Amino acid sequence: MSILSSNSHLLYREQVHHRDLQQPQHANWSNGCCSNMLKTCGFGFDRAKYDQLKRIVKRECKAAAFWDLSRPAFVEMEPITDSDHLDAVLEQAKQASQPIVIDWMAAWCRKCIYLKPKLEKLAAEYDTKLKFYCVDVNNVPQALVKRGKISKMPTIQLWKDGEMKAEVIGGHKAWLVIEEVREKIKNFV
Repeated sequence: MSILSSNSHLLYREQVHHRDLQQPQHANWSNGCCSNMLKTCGFGFDRAKYDQLKRIVKRECKAAAFWDLSRPAFVEMEPITDSDHLDAVLEQAKQASQPIVIDWMAAWCRKCIYLKPKLEKLAAEYDTKLKFYCVDVNNVPQALVKRGKISKMPTIQLWKDGEMKAEVIGGHKAWLVIEEVREKIKNFV
């Protein structure tokens, strides 16, 4: 009897001959999976290991059913292109009485590039409470950069009621920057 599932790690093949019952089976480990080799039938799991693996797969499938698929995994940050666009974004946020987060970054900055997807995941956590924006300092007028008082990158600023309330300069590890940003958000949301 052979069972081949869509998962390449689940393979069970059973052919038992009288002389195979007398030979010992040796466990072989490969890529984290154990398979017992039988001389005449090639490779496969023994029945006990296969049943145990089936129970684990069922448990993982039940756990997957509890994931909240209605929430996005990340929210792409909207780019701000010039001072007029920033004014419009600030006015819209002021009317909605909603703070915004602006990531001042550069396309050539490795830390900025590494931090951006983590900020987009954080934006998904606060999807309805605040909006996240990004500014590439090389692609906008320098007047906008001076208005933000940016000296180092990446710089993450929290704006509320049309003015900058908090700032995190991200020159250290990304997870520390995200935690600092999360703390600043908790103070104003």
